[in-house]
Amino acid sequence: MGDPTSSATVHGGLAFTATHWTTLLAAGDEGSPQADAALEKLCRAYWYPLYAHIRRGGASAPDAEDLTQSFFASLLRPRSLRWVAREKGGFRAFLLAALDHFLADEWDKARSLKRGGGQVLVSLDEQDAEGRYQAEPAAAASAEQLFDRGWALAVLDAAMTRLRQEQAGKARHFEVLQKFLSEMPPGDAYEAAGAALNLAPGAVRVAVHRLRQRYRELVRAEIACTVSSFSEVEDELRFLLQAIRG
Repeated sequence: MGDPTSSATVHGGLAFTATHWTTLLAAGDEGSPQADAALEKLCRAYWYPLYAHIRRGGASAPDAEDLTQSFFASLLRPRSLRWVAREKGGFRAFLLAALDHFLADEWDKARSLKRGGGQVLVSLDEQDAEGRYQAEPAAAASAEQLFDRGWALAVLDAAMTRLRQEQAGKARHFEVLQKFLSEMPPGDAYEAAGAALNLAPGAVRVAVHRLRQRYRELVRAEIACTVSSFSEVEDELRFLLQAIRG
């Protein structure tokens, strides 16, 4: 397989490149360096939903960290991508199915992995991971529901990170305006933002509209990395928004 970023199909303003999930689908059993890199990138982006799923399943915080690392190691072994061909749907469904299979078959072996004794594939901030888990909704949520919610938030976080990087040249503007992306501002919010940025309220409204539009584009682009076709992007977006609302 050649460079997975060498070609792209543009659909509705969204460039759908042959990367991430589509690269894994194309690799199948044989695998490839591009597929390995795509899998590792996705795992690094979406480790927390796995950690939360394992914790909600009853594992302690140290065991959940070790199990998450062990699961990543199992995915990156040769021929691990044989699971890809069997899983219809996006990377989210594949990852959860693979995790459940791993936990069912290898729980005892994974628990025997001494802390720090295996290969560390993803840097898990232990305090951040457990702090996030403790802040999750009440225990009534199932492990699968917690995984879906964590996945949805990871998508939004990844899109926000990309947006922040794009706005690096306007850091002050982004610092003031980013709150408009996640909340409905009170009536005087645009005036206050305008005063902070020396802009007219009308100019602030235009800047916020453009920022929101770009954020939505980046969310869809992030989702596109985890599904196999454009037709799945909107359905996945609706699913993730529902997962956040609970």
